[in-house]
This record gives sequence, structure tokens and C-alpha cells, in this order.
Amino acid sequence: MFPAAPEQAPASRPQPTAPTVPRRRAPGGLFDPAQLVRSFPEALRKLHPRVLVRNPVLFVVSVGAALTTLSAVFDPAVFTWTISVWLWLTVVFANLAEAVAEGRGKAQAESLRRTRTDTVALRLLDWRYGTDLHTARTETVSPAELRPLDVVLVETGGTIPADGDVIDGVAAVDESAVTGESAPVIREAGGDRSGVTGGTTVLSDRVVVRVSARPGHSFLDRMIALVEGASRQKTPNEIALNILLASLTVVFLLVVVTLQPMADHADAAQSTTVLVALLVTLIPTTIGALLSAIGIAGMDRLVQRNVLAMSGRAVEAAGDVNTLLLDKTGTITLGNREAAAFVPLPGVEEGRLAAAAQLSSLADETPEGRSVVVLAKQLFGLRAPTEDELSHARWVPFSARTRMSGVDLGWDDGAVTAVRKGAAQQVIEWVQMYGGQVPPEARHFADSVAASGGTPLLVAVHDGDGPRVLGLIHLKDVVKEGIRERFAQLRRMGIRTVMVTGDNPLTARAIAREAGVDDFLAEATPEDKLALIKREQAGGKLVAMTGDGTNDAPALAQADVGVAMNTGTSAAKEAGNMVDLDSDPTKLIDIVEIGKQLLITRGALTTFSITNDVAKYFAIIPAMFAGAYPGLEALNVMGLHSPTSAITSAIVFNALIIVALIPLALRGVRYAPASAHDLLRRNLLLYGLGGLVLPFVGIKVIDLLISGVPGLS
Repeated sequence: MFPAAPEQAPASRPQPTAPTVPRRRAPGGLFDPAQLVRSFPEALRKLHPRVLVRNPVLFVVSVGAALTTLSAVFDPAVFTWTISVWLWLTVVFANLAEAVAEGRGKAQAESLRRTRTDTVALRLLDWRYGTDLHTARTETVSPAELRPLDVVLVETGGTIPADGDVIDGVAAVDESAVTGESAPVIREAGGDRSGVTGGTTVLSDRVVVRVSARPGHSFLDRMIALVEGASRQKTPNEIALNILLASLTVVFLLVVVTLQPMADHADAAQSTTVLVALLVTLIPTTIGALLSAIGIAGMDRLVQRNVLAMSGRAVEAAGDVNTLLLDKTGTITLGNREAAAFVPLPGVEEGRLAAAAQLSSLADETPEGRSVVVLAKQLFGLRAPTEDELSHARWVPFSARTRMSGVDLGWDDGAVTAVRKGAAQQVIEWVQMYGGQVPPEARHFADSVAASGGTPLLVAVHDGDGPRVLGLIHLKDVVKEGIRERFAQLRRMGIRTVMVTGDNPLTARAIAREAGVDDFLAEATPEDKLALIKREQAGGKLVAMTGDGTNDAPALAQADVGVAMNTGTSAAKEAGNMVDLDSDPTKLIDIVEIGKQLLITRGALTTFSITNDVAKYFAIIPAMFAGAYPGLEALNVMGLHSPTSAITSAIVFNALIIVALIPLALRGVRYAPASAHDLLRRNLLLYGLGGLVLPFVGIKVIDLLISGVPGLS
């Protein structure tokens, strides 16, 4: 009744050998002290008014520096020149923070540009499925001439000329030009690992690729623009903070402008230099200088983990995520499920079940389907059917919608011979649709496998004896070590985890319980994923998810943070707002932590900047008005040597603290999973109290060092 399994079946075809390619060591940490020196010329170029005007705080400081410089030119004095120099250094140091952050991205962009080669593409003319590639009509074109939907042939040693999807063949591909340190990977048609990137190299075999990107809009082009910061836009939180800083700057500017008439009335008029110094210490120069660098470094931390964020908004959203949607296979469990055993129903021989299971899996290109073919071959050594035996076969490939695969073999004694393998409920419905009865043992066996954490796949036939279930296939899954602890950390962060799987509810519940996730979505279809995301968002929550297939594209586009796998289809990569070059679904957890670290770093340094100004008030205000109002001398709690040394010390500290905080802005504040309450308390204690105390110490030390300098003492 059943032809033996083919030896050259799609599931058991030989895979190309992936040659070993030396792994490229990733660059060092985010902060390299030598980068300060290399970035200094760029910091000077940023002194152009058109650049400075984008940052209101720095623009005001630069205008103040220009005014004090004019005062120093027309009325030379050591004090005036000293203040002028340090005000300019304040602006340069602020530019240096941004230049250092951008410098790393530009170095990475240059490295990516060097991977481009002057290659040629072999475009296939009038190509159709089944075309003999040896006799196919071709033409040689440049990559710039390729357009979406063009079909190209890439053979061993050739460079893939443009982004696209493999539509025929299987090959080992070197993607080190994109990922930096990945080993060769397998790319093949017919699944979710079909996406290829222009500039990567085919190491063995050959593939037919359908182009998906227009010239100049390839994934590599987007990568270069992103890592060098050319396309970086300020995030909503960053824009809001910039507006707040600009507002504070305007308020303090009005305060200083109105202060001079009051000082005239009290016979305590101040010079332009002193008023500018007061203004610079009042406005939030520290966070104004570091804000842009914090945002750039946040995206750079993702790049260091081989993740490309298409916008800073996505990184920020990752830090505010409330719900994580995680695929079970490959994320929560190890790799792909594999067939472990055939469980026949009473009265059915195991070999008969294995033959039916193998035959129904020949059109199933998933790893699970292939494992069924392999297990049946290992246990029973089934031979391949001849082409004549399968000449009238109609294959039914597996799909996420039908959740079944199989084959219709044509007519046999007046009855259609058909085989189906798939999820229990779908196979039961198929048998019942043709008038068959499902014995209670089928459901009982399936429930037992599911309750143990395995996945049951029922196998059914429709032949001369009618439709019936033969038995089931037991697929095994293993939960990754340590994943339960990671979910516990996310729970402490206030993030709800949802496991998404195509398994039946019993299997899903067992795996969810073992992994420690908060909830699960079983027998999930693309529509179910999309509906779940919309429900969560309707409740005011931000949602993150990963995906790699075309059927994941709608959900990836809907999610606030959609992480597409680089191995996935072009549709998935276009839909997501992040791409993981390593195609590791568990990296979604790291992305959330990086997003939270970005928000925490920005909050911590903002807190430090605000409290950092308090000591400067105690230095400058007594120095300005103690002569007219002797009672203000009590505010000189630091015992500063003189008014000029006090003002100079405050300005010098104001500049140096920016340089001191650049490494922290680039590396980010250390993040440990905790509740929002604990994080706020830590911020206030460490950066609030630290920002309050440190300037008192720093200004006093500087005052002691310069108190003997003529003109400042």
C-alpha cells in the first residue's frame, strides 16, 4: 500500500559542507581612551554655529564664551582669559563626547564599506521552477542594474550581488562581512532561512536568488547609514528632555539678564565675564553635553551584540517593554524538536506507522518533518520509491495554517489513497471530515505525550479501509538551561513573558510550567499572534517579539519592538524595526536589558547634572554679592580663597566633569534587574547624592590648586 521512503527525499538530501572561516574578533569595549585623542579634531569641527545651534545649551555656552573672549581682547586680564578658555573647553568637551560616540560607528561603517567588491551578477532570463541551470539563458550585469524580482544565479566562490531570497538550491554562505564573527551558515529555499544579504559569499554549491532590494537600498547600505549615525533621529524621550533643557536655559538666561539691574541698584554691578560664568553654572550643561552621546552609545551597544536598530525609538521602546512574546522552539527550548518514537495504536504495526509517517513528511521541509524521515529510515531502513510509483502523487506541504503535511497517491481500487501527518486536532478533523472514527486511544496517547512536555503528531490514512488514525509521532523538546532564571529576572523588572507555540495546549502548558513563563499562546497562527499583540497594546502595554518568516511579518510590524532574524525572509526583515545578525531569538531578552540601560543611564546622568549644579551656586553667588551683602559670605561653605578663584574653580570643574563622565555615558550605567522603585532609589542615592557631594570636593580641590596663581588668587 505504501511506497518505501525515498533515499533522495527532500528531507534527507545531503547538506553542503560549511568550510571553516576564521572568526573575526569583535572590537573592544565601548570606551577607548585613545578615542578621545582621535576624536578631538571632529570635536573642533563641531564648533561651527550650524552644528551648535542644534543643542540650545551648548549654543548658549558658546555665545557666552564668545562674549568673554571679546571682553578679554578689549580689557585683558588673567581672570577673563582663563574663564574664556575654559568656557570654550566646555563646548569642545561636550562636542568630544558626541564625537567619541560617533567615531566608533564611523569606524564600523568604514569596515563595512571595505567589504563591498566590484562583483558581477549572472541574471537568469525567463527562469521558471524546474529550469535546467546548465542550459538556462543568462546575462552578465552589474549589481547596480539589478531590480526587485530579478533572478540571479550565484555559484561557489561567488558574491551574492544584492539582497534577496533563495528560491532554488541550498548552499553554505559566509556572512562575516555582515555579522563580523559568524561561522558559515546554510541558506536554502523553501523555509524561513532563505534570506541572503548582498556582499556575502557562497562557499559551496549554488543558489538561485530572487532580488528584493533596489540599488542603494540594500541591507548593507542601511547598516552603514545606521552605524555611522547618518540616519539617527532623536527619540521621543530625547526630544522631550531637550525641550526641558532648552526651557531651563531660557529661564536662567532671563534670570541672569534681570540680575544686572538689581546688582546696579545694590552697587554690586558685575562684569560680563562673571555674569556669563553664573549663567553657565546655572544651566544644565552636563546633561546637555552628554545627552546625544548617551543615545548614540545606546544604539552602539546593540551593534556590539550584532543587532541593528532601525531607529532610536525602537531602542527606547525596548526599555519600556511590558510584554515579551517568545517563540518556544529555539528560544525557550533547545533548537528544533526531533522525532523520538513512533507510537502505534492497538492493532497497528510500528513499521506500517513509520512508513506512513515518513511518506507524509516528504513534503514537510521543517526540521521536525525531516527528523521524522530520518527516524523512520534509521529504525526500518525504508527504501526510496521510484518515480513511476510517485508519478501521480499530489504533495501537501506543511503550512502554519493547516498544520498538516501529506500526500495524495491517486486511485487504488476505487478509493483515494492519502496520508496525513500533523497536529492532533487537525488530523482528527481530517479523518472525521471523510467519515472516519477516531478511537479514544488516539486522544489518550496524544494527551499523555503532551502532558509529558512532548509534542504529539498524529498519522492518518485514507485507503480502501476508509480514513483512520494509525498512531502518533512523539517529538521531544528540551528547555534551555538557565532560561527559568532569566524569566524570573524579567518578572522582577515588571515584564510579562508569553510563550508562543504551534503546540497543542497540553504540551504548551507543560513547557510553560517548566520554563517559568507567565502565559502561553498555544496552536498559534499568524492571525493569533497579531491579535494578541493588539490586545496587549489596547491595554496600554508595549510589546516586543521575534520572528523570521514571512508569516511573522504582520506581527513584527505591529509590535513596538519587532526583532527580525537575519536568517529570515526579506519580508520579516522589512517589517521589524530591529535585525539580529546572529539570528538568536534569545537575544530579545538582551535587547530589553540594553533598552532599560539606555533609559537608566539617561535618567542617572540627568539626576547627577541637576544636583551637580548646587555646589556651583554656593561658589559663585557668594563671590558675586558678598561684597554688597556681607551676610552671603555664610554661603561660602567651601571656604574658597577669593571671588575670582571661586568663579574660576566652578567653571573649571564644570568643564572637567563632562570629560570624566564620557566613559560612563558610553558604557552605560550598570543595570541589574530590579523594580522601578528600587531603581529610582538607587538613582537618587548614588547619582543624586553623588552629584551633590562630588562638586563640593572637586571645586575645593581646584580652588586650592589655583589660589596661588597671579590674577586668580
